[in-house]
Amino acid sequence: MNQDWRSYKKVLLPDIPNLHQIDVYEQQGGYSQLRRVLSEAELTPAAVIDTVKAANIRGRGGAGFNAGLKWSFMPPKKEGVPRYLAANGDESEPGTFKDRRLFEFNPHLFIEGALIACYAMQMDACYVYIRGEYHQYIKNMQAAVDQAYAKGYIGKNIMGLGFDCEMYIHRGAGAYICGEETSLMESLEGKRAYPRSKPPFPAQYGLWGRPTTINNIETLACVPLVMKNGADWFRNMGAPDHPGPVLYGIQGHVNRPGVYEYPTGMKLTDLIYEVAGGIRNGKKLKAVVPGGASVPVLRADMIEGVTMNAESLAKVGTFMGTAGMLCLDEDTDMVRWLHRVTRFYDHESCGQCTPCREGTGWLRKLVQKFVDHEADTRDLDLLLDLCDNMEGRTVCALADAAAWPVRNTIIRFRSEFEARVRTPVAYAIA
Repeated sequence: MNQDWRSYKKVLLPDIPNLHQIDVYEQQGGYSQLRRVLSEAELTPAAVIDTVKAANIRGRGGAGFNAGLKWSFMPPKKEGVPRYLAANGDESEPGTFKDRRLFEFNPHLFIEGALIACYAMQMDACYVYIRGEYHQYIKNMQAAVDQAYAKGYIGKNIMGLGFDCEMYIHRGAGAYICGEETSLMESLEGKRAYPRSKPPFPAQYGLWGRPTTINNIETLACVPLVMKNGADWFRNMGAPDHPGPVLYGIQGHVNRPGVYEYPTGMKLTDLIYEVAGGIRNGKKLKAVVPGGASVPVLRADMIEGVTMNAESLAKVGTFMGTAGMLCLDEDTDMVRWLHRVTRFYDHESCGQCTPCREGTGWLRKLVQKFVDHEADTRDLDLLLDLCDNMEGRTVCALADAAAWPVRNTIIRFRSEFEARVRTPVAYAIA
Protein backbone atom coordinates (compact mmCIF):
# COMPACT_ATOMS: atom_id res chain seq x y z
CA MET A 1 0.00 0.00 0.00
CA ASN A 2 1.36 3.39 -1.04
CA GLN A 3 0.16 5.54 1.87
CA ASP A 4 -0.48 5.46 5.60
CA TRP A 5 -4.12 4.52 6.01
CA ARG A 6 -4.41 6.51 9.24
CA SER A 7 -3.93 9.79 7.34
CA TYR A 8 -6.34 8.85 4.57
CA LYS A 9 -9.03 11.39 3.66
CA LYS A 10 -12.25 9.95 2.33
CA VAL A 11 -13.28 10.75 -1.23
CA LEU A 12 -16.21 8.39 -1.88
CA LEU A 13 -18.01 9.12 1.39
CA PRO A 14 -16.48 12.37 2.71
CA ASP A 15 -17.77 13.70 6.01
CA ILE A 16 -19.79 16.54 4.50
CA PRO A 17 -23.29 17.13 5.93
CA ASN A 18 -26.19 16.79 3.49
CA LEU A 19 -23.97 15.76 0.57
CA HIS A 20 -26.93 13.85 -0.84
CA GLN A 21 -28.53 17.21 -1.65
CA ILE A 22 -27.55 18.41 -5.10
CA ASP A 23 -26.83 22.00 -3.99
CA VAL A 24 -24.31 20.77 -1.45
CA TYR A 25 -22.77 18.39 -3.98
CA GLU A 26 -22.39 21.27 -6.45
CA GLN A 27 -20.72 23.42 -3.78
CA GLN A 28 -18.09 20.69 -3.46
CA GLY A 29 -17.39 20.76 -7.19
CA GLY A 30 -20.07 18.27 -8.11
CA TYR A 31 -20.92 17.80 -11.80
CA SER A 32 -17.89 19.91 -12.80
CA GLN A 33 -16.22 16.85 -14.29
CA LEU A 34 -19.31 16.04 -16.34
CA ARG A 35 -19.31 19.61 -17.63
CA ARG A 36 -15.60 19.34 -18.42
CA VAL A 37 -15.81 16.13 -20.43
CA LEU A 38 -18.76 17.51 -22.40
CA SER A 39 -17.15 20.88 -23.12
CA GLU A 40 -13.41 20.35 -23.56
CA ALA A 41 -12.53 19.33 -27.10
CA GLU A 42 -9.60 17.12 -26.11
CA LEU A 43 -11.79 15.01 -23.83
CA THR A 44 -13.25 12.89 -26.58
CA PRO A 45 -15.11 9.69 -25.66
CA ALA A 46 -12.00 7.71 -26.56
CA ALA A 47 -9.82 9.95 -24.36
CA VAL A 48 -12.14 9.44 -21.37
CA ILE A 49 -12.05 5.66 -21.87
CA ASP A 50 -8.24 5.76 -22.06
CA THR A 51 -8.06 7.74 -18.80
CA VAL A 52 -10.32 5.30 -16.96
CA LYS A 53 -8.40 2.36 -18.40
CA ALA A 54 -5.07 3.88 -17.32
CA ALA A 55 -6.40 4.39 -13.79
CA ASN A 56 -7.16 0.67 -13.56
CA ILE A 57 -10.47 1.04 -11.73
CA ARG A 58 -11.05 -2.63 -11.04
CA GLY A 59 -14.73 -3.49 -10.76
CA ARG A 60 -15.99 -3.23 -7.19
CA GLY A 61 -18.84 -5.67 -7.78
CA GLY A 62 -16.69 -8.77 -7.30
CA ALA A 63 -15.06 -9.60 -10.64
CA GLY A 64 -12.31 -6.98 -10.35
CA PHE A 65 -12.07 -6.34 -14.12
CA ASN A 66 -10.54 -3.09 -15.42
CA ALA A 67 -13.56 -0.82 -16.01
CA GLY A 68 -11.94 1.22 -18.80
CA LEU A 69 -10.95 -1.94 -20.63
CA LYS A 70 -14.54 -3.15 -20.31
CA TRP A 71 -15.76 0.14 -21.78
CA SER A 72 -13.44 -0.27 -24.74
CA PHE A 73 -15.24 -3.47 -25.74
CA MET A 74 -18.26 -1.46 -26.90
CA PRO A 75 -18.52 -1.50 -30.71
CA PRO A 76 -18.44 1.69 -32.79
CA LYS A 77 -21.58 3.77 -32.56
CA LYS A 78 -24.11 3.19 -35.33
CA GLU A 79 -26.67 5.78 -36.29
CA GLY A 80 -30.11 4.88 -34.99
CA VAL A 81 -28.90 2.03 -32.76
CA PRO A 82 -29.38 2.86 -29.06
CA ARG A 83 -26.81 1.84 -26.45
CA TYR A 84 -27.26 1.38 -22.72
CA LEU A 85 -25.46 1.43 -19.39
CA ALA A 86 -26.80 -0.86 -16.67
CA ALA A 87 -25.64 0.19 -13.20
CA ASN A 88 -25.67 -2.84 -10.91
CA GLY A 89 -26.85 -1.96 -7.42
CA ASP A 90 -28.58 -5.27 -6.74
CA GLU A 91 -26.19 -6.06 -3.89
CA SER A 92 -27.89 -9.29 -2.81
CA GLU A 93 -24.84 -11.31 -1.80
CA PRO A 94 -24.74 -12.03 1.95
CA GLY A 95 -22.14 -9.80 3.57
CA THR A 96 -22.34 -7.06 0.92
CA PHE A 97 -23.84 -3.73 1.91
CA LYS A 98 -21.54 -0.97 0.67
CA ASP A 99 -23.44 0.44 -2.34
CA ARG A 100 -26.35 1.49 -0.15
CA ARG A 101 -24.03 3.93 1.63
CA LEU A 102 -23.54 5.71 -1.70
CA PHE A 103 -27.28 5.65 -2.36
CA GLU A 104 -27.85 7.32 1.00
CA PHE A 105 -24.94 9.69 1.48
CA ASN A 106 -23.38 10.50 -1.92
CA PRO A 107 -25.74 9.49 -4.76
CA HIS A 108 -24.71 12.33 -7.06
CA LEU A 109 -21.12 11.10 -7.22
CA PHE A 110 -22.43 7.87 -8.71
CA ILE A 111 -24.85 9.72 -11.02
CA GLU A 112 -22.06 11.93 -12.33
CA GLY A 113 -19.84 8.92 -12.88
CA ALA A 114 -22.60 7.06 -14.72
CA LEU A 115 -23.23 10.06 -16.99
CA ILE A 116 -19.51 10.37 -17.79
CA ALA A 117 -19.50 6.65 -18.61
CA CYS A 118 -22.50 7.14 -20.90
CA TYR A 119 -20.70 9.96 -22.69
CA ALA A 120 -17.53 7.90 -23.06
CA MET A 121 -19.44 4.98 -24.58
CA GLN A 122 -21.95 7.20 -26.43
CA MET A 123 -24.94 5.71 -24.65
CA ASP A 124 -28.53 6.83 -24.77
CA ALA A 125 -29.69 5.81 -21.29
CA CYS A 126 -28.59 4.44 -17.94
CA TYR A 127 -30.71 1.96 -16.02
CA VAL A 128 -29.94 1.87 -12.30
CA TYR A 129 -30.92 -1.56 -11.00
CA ILE A 130 -31.33 -1.50 -7.21
CA ARG A 131 -32.07 -4.42 -4.91
CA GLY A 132 -35.83 -4.75 -4.49
CA GLU A 133 -35.63 -4.85 -0.69
CA TYR A 134 -33.83 -1.48 -0.59
CA HIS A 135 -37.07 0.49 -0.34
CA GLN A 136 -35.61 3.62 1.27
CA TYR A 137 -32.50 3.63 -0.89
CA ILE A 138 -34.61 3.41 -4.03
CA LYS A 139 -36.48 6.50 -2.83
CA ASN A 140 -33.16 8.21 -2.10
CA MET A 141 -31.85 7.50 -5.59
CA GLN A 142 -35.06 8.56 -7.30
CA ALA A 143 -34.96 11.85 -5.41
CA ALA A 144 -31.34 12.40 -6.47
CA VAL A 145 -32.13 11.61 -10.11
CA ASP A 146 -35.09 13.99 -10.01
CA GLN A 147 -32.81 16.72 -8.64
CA ALA A 148 -30.29 16.10 -11.43
CA TYR A 149 -33.03 16.27 -14.08
CA ALA A 150 -34.27 19.56 -12.63
CA LYS A 151 -30.75 21.00 -12.85
CA GLY A 152 -30.28 19.88 -16.45
CA TYR A 153 -27.62 17.25 -15.73
CA ILE A 154 -29.76 14.43 -17.15
CA GLY A 155 -32.03 14.46 -20.19
CA LYS A 156 -31.93 16.24 -23.52
CA ASN A 157 -29.02 18.54 -24.38
CA ILE A 158 -27.33 18.20 -20.99
CA MET A 159 -26.08 21.60 -19.75
CA GLY A 160 -26.67 22.88 -23.28
CA LEU A 161 -23.62 20.97 -24.49
CA GLY A 162 -25.29 18.70 -27.04
CA PHE A 163 -25.31 15.36 -25.21
CA ASP A 164 -28.55 13.49 -24.51
CA CYS A 165 -28.86 10.81 -21.85
CA GLU A 166 -31.76 9.53 -19.79
CA MET A 167 -31.57 7.76 -16.41
CA TYR A 168 -34.10 5.36 -14.90
CA ILE A 169 -34.28 3.81 -11.44
CA HIS A 170 -35.44 0.20 -11.56
CA ARG A 171 -36.58 -1.79 -8.52
CA GLY A 172 -34.94 -5.23 -8.49
CA ALA A 173 -36.86 -8.50 -8.60
CA GLY A 174 -35.84 -9.66 -5.13
CA ALA A 175 -33.52 -12.48 -6.17
CA TYR A 176 -29.79 -12.98 -5.74
CA ILE A 177 -29.43 -14.16 -9.33
CA CYS A 178 -30.44 -10.69 -10.56
CA GLY A 179 -26.99 -9.44 -9.56
CA GLU A 180 -25.46 -11.55 -12.35
CA GLU A 181 -25.11 -9.15 -15.26
CA THR A 182 -27.06 -11.05 -17.90
CA SER A 183 -29.81 -11.97 -15.41
CA LEU A 184 -30.00 -8.30 -14.54
CA MET A 185 -30.61 -7.50 -18.20
CA GLU A 186 -33.33 -10.15 -18.44
CA SER A 187 -35.00 -8.69 -15.36
CA LEU A 188 -34.81 -5.16 -16.77
CA GLU A 189 -36.54 -6.44 -19.88
CA GLY A 190 -39.38 -7.75 -17.72
CA LYS A 191 -38.46 -11.40 -18.04
CA ARG A 192 -37.60 -14.10 -15.55
CA ALA A 193 -34.00 -13.55 -14.43
CA TYR A 194 -32.33 -16.48 -16.18
CA PRO A 195 -28.64 -15.91 -17.00
CA ARG A 196 -27.79 -15.76 -20.69
CA SER A 197 -25.17 -17.89 -22.37
CA LYS A 198 -22.09 -15.99 -23.55
CA PRO A 199 -21.17 -15.26 -26.29
CA PRO A 200 -22.74 -13.03 -27.41
CA PHE A 201 -21.49 -10.69 -24.71
CA PRO A 202 -23.50 -7.68 -23.51
CA ALA A 203 -21.33 -5.24 -25.48
CA GLN A 204 -22.54 -6.95 -28.66
CA TYR A 205 -26.03 -8.05 -27.60
CA GLY A 206 -27.28 -6.58 -24.37
CA LEU A 207 -30.51 -4.89 -23.29
CA TRP A 208 -33.17 -5.41 -25.96
CA GLY A 209 -30.46 -6.74 -28.24
CA ARG A 210 -28.48 -3.48 -28.15
CA PRO A 211 -24.87 -2.84 -27.06
CA THR A 212 -24.76 -2.63 -23.25
CA THR A 213 -22.17 -2.31 -20.49
CA ILE A 214 -22.83 -3.33 -16.89
CA ASN A 215 -20.87 -1.65 -14.08
CA ASN A 216 -21.13 -1.71 -10.30
CA ILE A 217 -22.33 1.38 -8.42
CA GLU A 218 -19.07 1.90 -6.52
CA THR A 219 -17.06 1.41 -9.71
CA LEU A 220 -18.93 4.23 -11.43
CA ALA A 221 -18.60 6.46 -8.35
CA CYS A 222 -14.83 6.33 -8.82
CA VAL A 223 -15.02 7.82 -12.34
CA PRO A 224 -15.48 11.53 -11.43
CA LEU A 225 -12.58 11.21 -8.96
CA VAL A 226 -10.32 9.88 -11.71
CA MET A 227 -11.36 12.62 -14.13
CA LYS A 228 -10.73 15.27 -11.48
CA ASN A 229 -7.44 14.01 -10.04
CA GLY A 230 -6.00 11.99 -12.91
CA ALA A 231 -5.24 8.36 -13.59
CA ASP A 232 -1.89 8.51 -11.78
CA TRP A 233 -3.55 9.77 -8.58
CA PHE A 234 -5.91 6.80 -8.57
CA ARG A 235 -3.30 4.26 -9.64
CA ASN A 236 -0.90 5.37 -6.89
CA MET A 237 -3.47 4.96 -4.13
CA GLY A 238 -3.52 1.63 -2.33
CA ALA A 239 -2.19 -1.61 -3.81
CA PRO A 240 -0.48 -1.32 -7.22
CA ASP A 241 -2.32 -4.34 -8.66
CA HIS A 242 -5.73 -3.26 -7.36
CA PRO A 243 -5.63 0.50 -6.74
CA GLY A 244 -7.93 3.20 -5.46
CA PRO A 245 -10.33 3.77 -2.58
CA VAL A 246 -12.69 1.00 -1.56
CA LEU A 247 -15.67 0.64 0.77
CA TYR A 248 -14.97 -2.16 3.25
CA GLY A 249 -18.09 -3.67 4.77
CA ILE A 250 -16.85 -5.18 8.04
CA GLN A 251 -19.34 -7.30 9.95
CA GLY A 252 -19.72 -10.28 12.23
CA HIS A 253 -18.15 -10.66 15.66
CA VAL A 254 -16.34 -7.31 15.78
CA ASN A 255 -16.80 -4.40 18.15
CA ARG A 256 -17.43 -1.77 15.47
CA PRO A 257 -19.14 -3.28 12.41
CA GLY A 258 -19.87 -0.91 9.54
CA VAL A 259 -18.77 0.43 6.16
CA TYR A 260 -15.31 2.02 6.17
CA GLU A 261 -13.60 3.81 3.32
CA TYR A 262 -9.86 3.25 2.96
CA PRO A 263 -7.45 2.47 0.12
CA THR A 264 -7.09 -1.02 -1.20
CA GLY A 265 -4.16 -3.02 0.14
CA MET A 266 -5.16 -2.67 3.79
CA LYS A 267 -3.94 -5.46 6.04
CA LEU A 268 -6.75 -7.70 7.21
CA THR A 269 -5.36 -7.47 10.73
CA ASP A 270 -5.50 -3.65 10.63
CA LEU A 271 -9.09 -3.69 9.38
CA ILE A 272 -10.18 -6.17 12.04
CA TYR A 273 -8.23 -5.00 15.09
CA GLU A 274 -7.72 -1.29 14.41
CA VAL A 275 -10.61 -0.13 12.20
CA ALA A 276 -13.32 -2.48 13.54
CA GLY A 277 -12.04 -2.50 17.12
CA GLY A 278 -11.15 -6.19 17.37
CA ILE A 279 -13.26 -9.20 18.23
CA ARG A 280 -16.11 -8.54 20.64
CA ASN A 281 -16.23 -9.83 24.21
CA GLY A 282 -12.48 -10.44 24.22
CA LYS A 283 -12.83 -13.54 22.04
CA LYS A 284 -10.25 -14.80 19.59
CA LEU A 285 -10.67 -14.62 15.83
CA LYS A 286 -11.41 -17.97 14.20
CA ALA A 287 -12.11 -17.22 10.54
CA VAL A 288 -12.50 -14.41 8.01
CA VAL A 289 -14.53 -14.35 4.81
CA PRO A 290 -12.91 -11.39 3.02
CA GLY A 291 -15.30 -10.56 0.20
CA GLY A 292 -18.88 -11.73 0.58
CA ALA A 293 -20.34 -15.18 1.22
CA SER A 294 -19.16 -16.72 -2.04
CA VAL A 295 -15.42 -16.28 -1.53
CA PRO A 296 -13.31 -18.94 0.22
CA VAL A 297 -12.98 -18.60 3.99
CA LEU A 298 -9.60 -18.08 5.70
CA ARG A 299 -8.54 -19.44 9.08
CA ALA A 300 -7.25 -16.87 11.54
CA ASP A 301 -3.74 -18.33 11.27
CA MET A 302 -3.75 -17.62 7.52
CA ILE A 303 -4.29 -13.84 7.56
CA GLU A 304 -1.04 -12.50 9.01
CA GLY A 305 0.46 -10.13 6.44
CA VAL A 306 -2.42 -10.64 3.98
CA THR A 307 -3.72 -7.45 2.40
CA MET A 308 -7.03 -6.59 0.72
CA ASN A 309 -6.05 -6.73 -2.91
CA ALA A 310 -6.30 -9.36 -5.61
CA GLU A 311 -2.68 -10.54 -5.65
CA SER A 312 -2.26 -10.93 -1.89
CA LEU A 313 -5.58 -12.70 -1.41
CA ALA A 314 -4.94 -15.04 -4.32
CA LYS A 315 -1.78 -16.29 -2.59
CA VAL A 316 -3.89 -17.64 0.27
CA GLY A 317 -6.57 -19.04 -1.99
CA THR A 318 -9.36 -16.48 -1.82
CA PHE A 319 -10.63 -13.28 -3.46
CA MET A 320 -11.42 -9.68 -2.63
CA GLY A 321 -14.94 -9.95 -4.04
CA THR A 322 -17.04 -7.04 -2.80
CA ALA A 323 -14.77 -6.37 0.21
CA GLY A 324 -17.56 -7.46 2.53
CA MET A 325 -15.52 -8.90 5.39
CA LEU A 326 -17.20 -11.38 7.72
CA CYS A 327 -15.30 -11.99 10.96
CA LEU A 328 -16.11 -15.11 12.98
CA ASP A 329 -14.99 -15.65 16.56
CA GLU A 330 -13.71 -18.78 18.31
CA ASP A 331 -17.18 -19.91 19.35
CA THR A 332 -18.46 -20.12 15.77
CA ASP A 333 -19.69 -23.54 14.69
CA MET A 334 -18.31 -23.75 11.15
CA VAL A 335 -20.62 -26.62 10.25
CA ARG A 336 -23.70 -24.59 11.11
CA TRP A 337 -22.24 -21.53 9.42
CA LEU A 338 -21.70 -23.51 6.23
CA HIS A 339 -25.22 -24.89 6.45
CA ARG A 340 -26.62 -21.36 6.44
CA VAL A 341 -24.54 -20.54 3.37
CA THR A 342 -25.72 -23.65 1.51
CA ARG A 343 -29.34 -22.90 2.41
CA PHE A 344 -28.98 -19.48 0.82
CA TYR A 345 -27.57 -20.75 -2.45
CA ASP A 346 -30.09 -23.58 -2.64
CA HIS A 347 -32.89 -21.05 -2.20
CA GLU A 348 -31.44 -18.56 -4.69
CA SER A 349 -30.51 -20.90 -7.56
CA CYS A 350 -32.67 -19.94 -10.53
CA GLY A 351 -32.93 -23.58 -11.57
CA GLN A 352 -31.90 -23.10 -15.18
CA CYS A 353 -28.80 -25.34 -15.07
CA THR A 354 -28.99 -28.89 -13.72
CA PRO A 355 -25.61 -28.90 -11.89
CA CYS A 356 -26.68 -25.81 -9.93
CA ARG A 357 -30.37 -26.63 -9.50
CA GLU A 358 -29.64 -30.12 -8.19
CA GLY A 359 -26.17 -29.50 -6.77
CA THR A 360 -27.10 -26.67 -4.42
CA GLY A 361 -29.85 -28.81 -2.94
CA TRP A 362 -27.52 -31.73 -2.42
CA LEU A 363 -24.92 -29.50 -0.79
CA ARG A 364 -27.52 -28.26 1.68
CA LYS A 365 -28.83 -31.76 2.45
CA LEU A 366 -25.38 -33.24 2.96
CA VAL A 367 -24.24 -30.43 5.25
CA GLN A 368 -27.50 -30.86 7.15
CA LYS A 369 -26.43 -34.43 7.87
CA PHE A 370 -23.34 -33.11 9.64
CA VAL A 371 -25.46 -30.63 11.60
CA ASP A 372 -27.64 -33.53 12.74
CA HIS A 373 -24.69 -35.83 13.50
CA GLU A 374 -25.98 -38.27 10.89
CA ALA A 375 -23.15 -38.06 8.35
CA ASP A 376 -20.62 -40.69 7.37
CA THR A 377 -16.98 -39.92 6.60
CA ARG A 378 -17.68 -40.65 2.95
CA ASP A 379 -20.09 -37.68 2.93
CA LEU A 380 -17.10 -35.34 3.08
CA ASP A 381 -15.72 -36.85 -0.12
CA LEU A 382 -19.17 -36.72 -1.66
CA LEU A 383 -19.42 -32.99 -0.87
CA LEU A 384 -16.05 -32.33 -2.50
CA ASP A 385 -17.06 -34.41 -5.54
CA LEU A 386 -20.24 -32.37 -5.82
CA CYS A 387 -18.20 -29.18 -5.84
CA ASP A 388 -16.06 -30.58 -8.67
CA ASN A 389 -19.18 -31.38 -10.68
CA MET A 390 -20.72 -27.95 -10.16
CA GLU A 391 -17.83 -25.57 -10.79
CA GLY A 392 -17.49 -24.29 -14.33
CA ARG A 393 -20.44 -26.32 -15.61
CA THR A 394 -23.23 -23.75 -15.58
CA VAL A 395 -24.29 -20.69 -17.56
CA CYS A 396 -23.40 -18.30 -14.74
CA ALA A 397 -21.13 -18.46 -11.70
CA LEU A 398 -23.76 -19.13 -9.02
CA ALA A 399 -22.76 -22.79 -8.88
CA ASP A 400 -19.14 -21.74 -8.37
CA ALA A 401 -20.21 -19.32 -5.65
CA ALA A 402 -22.06 -22.14 -3.90
CA ALA A 403 -19.22 -24.63 -4.24
CA TRP A 404 -16.28 -22.47 -3.13
CA PRO A 405 -17.42 -21.97 0.49
CA VAL A 406 -18.19 -25.69 0.82
CA ARG A 407 -14.86 -26.89 -0.51
CA ASN A 408 -12.74 -24.43 1.42
CA THR A 409 -14.62 -24.70 4.69
CA ILE A 410 -14.23 -28.47 4.61
CA ILE A 411 -10.56 -28.28 3.71
CA ARG A 412 -9.74 -25.61 6.29
CA PHE A 413 -11.99 -26.82 9.12
CA ARG A 414 -12.16 -30.53 8.35
CA SER A 415 -11.82 -31.58 11.98
CA GLU A 416 -15.13 -29.91 12.84
CA PHE A 417 -16.90 -31.96 10.20
CA GLU A 418 -15.19 -35.17 11.23
CA ALA A 419 -16.31 -34.55 14.82
CA ARG A 420 -19.93 -34.56 13.60
CA VAL A 421 -19.68 -38.00 11.98
CA ARG A 422 -22.00 -40.44 13.70
CA THR A 423 -20.38 -43.24 15.74
CA PRO A 424 -20.62 -46.51 13.82
CA VAL A 425 -22.82 -49.14 15.46
CA ALA A 426 -20.96 -52.36 16.36
CA TYR A 427 -22.84 -55.47 15.35
CA ALA A 428 -22.08 -58.77 17.05
CA ILE A 429 -21.59 -61.77 14.77
CA ALA A 430 -23.71 -64.68 15.89
